Amino acid sequence: MSAAPEWKNPVVKWIDHRLPVFTFTHHSLIDYPTPRNLNYWWNFGSLAGVVLVILIGTGLFLAMHYNPSVDHAFDSVERIMRDVNYGWLMRYMHANGASMFFLVVYIHMFRALYYGSYRAPREVLWFIGLFIFLAMMATAFVGYTLPWGQMSFWGATVITNLFSVVPFFGDAIVQWLLGGFAVDNPTLNRFFAFHFLLPFVIFGLVFLHLWALHVHKSNNPLGVDIKTDGDTIPFHPYYTAKDAFGLGVFLIFYFAFAFFAPNYLGHPDNYIPANALVTPPEIVPEWYFLPFYAILRAVPDNFIDIWGILPILVTAKTAGVILMFASIIVLFFLPWLDRSPVRSAKFRPIYKQLYWLFLADCIVLGWVGANPPEGTMLVIGRIATLYYFVHLLVFMPLLSRYEKTRPLPDSISAAVTPQGSSQSAQAQGA
Repeated sequence: MSAAPEWKNPVVKWIDHRLPVFTFTHHSLIDYPTPRNLNYWWNFGSLAGVVLVILIGTGLFLAMHYNPSVDHAFDSVERIMRDVNYGWLMRYMHANGASMFFLVVYIHMFRALYYGSYRAPREVLWFIGLFIFLAMMATAFVGYTLPWGQMSFWGATVITNLFSVVPFFGDAIVQWLLGGFAVDNPTLNRFFAFHFLLPFVIFGLVFLHLWALHVHKSNNPLGVDIKTDGDTIPFHPYYTAKDAFGLGVFLIFYFAFAFFAPNYLGHPDNYIPANALVTPPEIVPEWYFLPFYAILRAVPDNFIDIWGILPILVTAKTAGVILMFASIIVLFFLPWLDRSPVRSAKFRPIYKQLYWLFLADCIVLGWVGANPPEGTMLVIGRIATLYYFVHLLVFMPLLSRYEKTRPLPDSISAAVTPQGSSQSAQAQGA
């Protein structure tokens, strides 16, 4: 770690001597030693932070005008859209921002899977990231209820009812979430409170995530550890410029939805006021939940009887909920399921092929989740669900033991700089 800078501005110097915020910022964002070979896939972590700030800012604005009452919630959203100055912009940026948040986080997670960023010594970094993902899912679910349209009401009814499968305490959990025995005004008030609070929980988890990141530094495309000062460069100006370019491209994509296709990622039924007496033909969650929705519906009615795991019948609902939560919980065990001595897929030829197959499998699950669970779709969903778990629980441990990997470079600089390559060749010749 470099020495504390000497501040010339007397006000900055006076504040920093008593509360070293400027020194902390200098070490964390300017002098922070970063692997010199990071590519644009590493932009998505900072993009997620930018979207989180946008979501919190627009959410605070919307909360000033929203009325969390079943009698007025739908109309208050329409008032925001029609009568509040720039209310339409705030709402569209917020609604599409949720999709952008999940998009960049999914890319961030799959980048970590490809380059082995969950491996030692970054296990805690990976765990905190998964907790952020779980908090995002909870925030998005309760937020989707707030417009109080048809999909909001029936989505809340279906999802809260899933907690009834919890042994002994299921019904009590459902009643606590609902504030009664059905989705009604107490439910909307609770979900509004959760939706307001959880983003700040996510913000705190992001701080821990960055703290854990700065302890062992960022992983890199080669998956090799930092060995010399030549392997790193300062974060500023090299990666601030790179992140700024990535942010510009991302904002073009983001604003294209917010301004030109603001309702493309939503469901038209959510522009119909909630009606407990009219069930939509098909209840479909937001796109970022579709893979898990497909896993939830993939389990047959006699799942336990077929496999003979237990002598009692477990309903498809119970087994589906177990599998859905297991699909996330299993990710916490990746650092131990994958014990290969090589992190990056660049040097793991078989793992690289299976990685792309796993990515395609997740996309197929999302496609299946958007369609009714019948006929061919049901069969495809079950096959895709089976492969999801086989890939993580069977293929990854087997590859860790039997895959023949390619040789790693001596260091980052040896692989990416002419000077480092010549020094590596001289060392091997000696």
